[in-house]
Amino acid sequence: MSHLSLHKLQVDTLNVPGTEPWHAEPSAPAITVMTDFRERASVTIAETVPIDAALVHMRHAGVRSAFAIDEERHMVVGLITAYDITSEKPLLAVHTPRSQVLVRDLMQRIGDWAVVHYEDLERHTVAAVAHLFAEAGVSHLPVVETDAKGKPVLRGLLSAARIKKLLAS
Repeated sequence: MSHLSLHKLQVDTLNVPGTEPWHAEPSAPAITVMTDFRERASVTIAETVPIDAALVHMRHAGVRSAFAIDEERHMVVGLITAYDITSEKPLLAVHTPRSQVLVRDLMQRIGDWAVVHYEDLERHTVAAVAHLFAEAGVSHLPVVETDAKGKPVLRGLLSAARIKKLLAS
């Protein structure tokens, strides 16, 4: 059995974590640009929350999307994006004053999602993901994997804006 040991650093300063510029090469593995829910918590919002409160919640969390939750069952039932809220969709989707439009009125329900399987993502590059976003015309793609019982599980999320930014850096 090997032992873990301590070491001294041979420098007097270190960069502040998280401040280094980050970019992605088109040839990099696709999973490097995925928000992995095994490493970072997902952002969620109750489906009964007004859309403007949802937008404030997303801005506070520094994201452009959130998973909509059925609070009673504590289950994901959809995805809402900042684009859904700030576009003309709230005006076209319902005949209700904006202040009364709820997340569930605009969210993309799970049955309407286009998803990427984690196993497929592992075999592709960032360029392939960027191409997929260009073809699909969506802003976010949930990434799912299959659990031991054969059921789909949310593993991560891909963002078109984030990938575009990382490739441009």
